[in-house]
Amino acid sequence: MELPYKPHIAINQWAEEDRPREKLLLQGRRALSDAELLSILIGSGSRNESAVELSRRILNENGNDLNQLATLLVEDLYSYKGIGEAKAITIIAALELGRRRSETAEVSKKQIGSSKDVFDVLKLQYMDLNHEEFWILLLNQANRVQSKQLISRGGRAGTVVDAKLVFESALRHKATAIILSHNHPSGNLNPSEQDRSLTKKLFEGGKLLDIRVLDHLIFSNNSYYSFSDEGLL
Repeated sequence: MELPYKPHIAINQWAEEDRPREKLLLQGRRALSDAELLSILIGSGSRNESAVELSRRILNENGNDLNQLATLLVEDLYSYKGIGEAKAITIIAALELGRRRSETAEVSKKQIGSSKDVFDVLKLQYMDLNHEEFWILLLNQANRVQSKQLISRGGRAGTVVDAKLVFESALRHKATAIILSHNHPSGNLNPSEQDRSLTKKLFEGGKLLDIRVLDHLIFSNNSYYSFSDEGLL
């Protein structure tokens, strides 16, 4: 729940129990609204807005959606009066830590039995990305995840994948199977001809090395396309 509207008064003039930092100390972190937590990161507002008011405005203009807020770039945050480079970087770093915490909470050594299992393991890797990345899952004989490896990072239009790096990583970790994945920042999940060609190349290469290529997933934030599910592997 957000605080009731207050005419602009500097936060240090608010009642102590209403100041975000003091409120966190007195009542605990869960007592604070999203705007109050964000205001602690921001630290101070501008001449016309307190940090809480500025935080409310930023959240409101992003649909009060923290996932949407996490997609903003440093330059996007610059558009808000009162947000400079240091504050923008602080906000982005805090949201990234939150994403990594969720990722760390996943069950380690998860056994892969379906494309949905792959999606669950890798979805946080691709969340909020504005560029393409290519990750692989390395599996043991029982199809349990041993490691996640970033193979390449590119721009919005694509990323270059070196097959040698894929299999070098698999051999180094003694993987018996791998799963390929990359994202489409546009949200279009249809595989391109390059996606199809690369998948076939890696699938055939895996046969030569006795490393099974089980699937290739294309990710958006909330969905995925599986080559295996579509009968393309």
